Amino acid sequence: MGWPGKRSRHEYNVLYVFFSLLSAWTVFLNLLVITSISHFKKLHTPTNLIILSLAVADLLIGLIVIPTEAIKLIETCWYFGDKFCGVFINTLGLLLSASLCNLVLIAVDRYVAVCCPLQYPQKITTTKTLMSIIICWFCSLAYNTAIVINNGYFDTFHRTDVCYGECPYMMSIAWRASDLILSFASPCIVIIMLYLRIFYVAQRQVKIINLILKTGKSIMEDTLKKKSESKAALTLGIIVTVHLLCWIPFYILSLSGSTVNTEVMSKFLTWTLYVNSGMNPIVYSLFYPWFKRAVKYIITFRLCKPASSYVDIFKDYH
Repeated sequence: MGWPGKRSRHEYNVLYVFFSLLSAWTVFLNLLVITSISHFKKLHTPTNLIILSLAVADLLIGLIVIPTEAIKLIETCWYFGDKFCGVFINTLGLLLSASLCNLVLIAVDRYVAVCCPLQYPQKITTTKTLMSIIICWFCSLAYNTAIVINNGYFDTFHRTDVCYGECPYMMSIAWRASDLILSFASPCIVIIMLYLRIFYVAQRQVKIINLILKTGKSIMEDTLKKKSESKAALTLGIIVTVHLLCWIPFYILSLSGSTVNTEVMSKFLTWTLYVNSGMNPIVYSLFYPWFKRAVKYIITFRLCKPASSYVDIFKDYH
């Protein structure tokens, strides 16, 4: 048995408190999102189902990934054994893949809502969205399980003469190439192309709305709906953009050589991905009035009142 990196007791305490607070913050905020969408009937829409799925992935990152990665970072050694290493790598890959897959679903949902608003109720139904989310999670699980098994994570070979054990991220060249295409390049290209189209159409719709206002014509309900859909697309576009800004540098760096500087930067970008899981609810609170109202209901325990799930959460916010 080796020894962990030497840290003072003060460093240990500060680091453990910091990562404990980060984990609790991520879990609590995403739990608010999950509770809000699950409880209020008015929020049971296809778009919010995808947001719910993304919040579940973010919550599990805060509950499982952040504490485990924090212990791994602070202790500098892996004390949980080879089997748990494989399970952890599989879980980490599943949650990150599911998050990116949910971003693709969000982009598709917003594309149809903004570019084909009349066909949206027929093309994007709650049942179809739910099936898409289930397929998304199942494919992510199957893909990452294949990576873990084929790259020998359950083999007993992580022992070193420096520490009791390690749990490194290892992939063969073939798997790196497939992972680059399937888990990164393809989803990013789809997301970027869809959102470029969305913002082009949204910009055109804004000009039409402004023209109607200037000419003094009455604004039809369809025009108001288009404006609402464009605003929703902008909000979710911010979430997608932040995710991509975290993902792109991380993947580019992971393909480069493993120097000391690369390792430090890789850890920084990895933790940026984890911290991002606690940032999405903040975006919701800034741009979604219904989320602010839902949070007030939750923290004041008004959810316990009879028929609270039927409250019009959009009231006074149109």
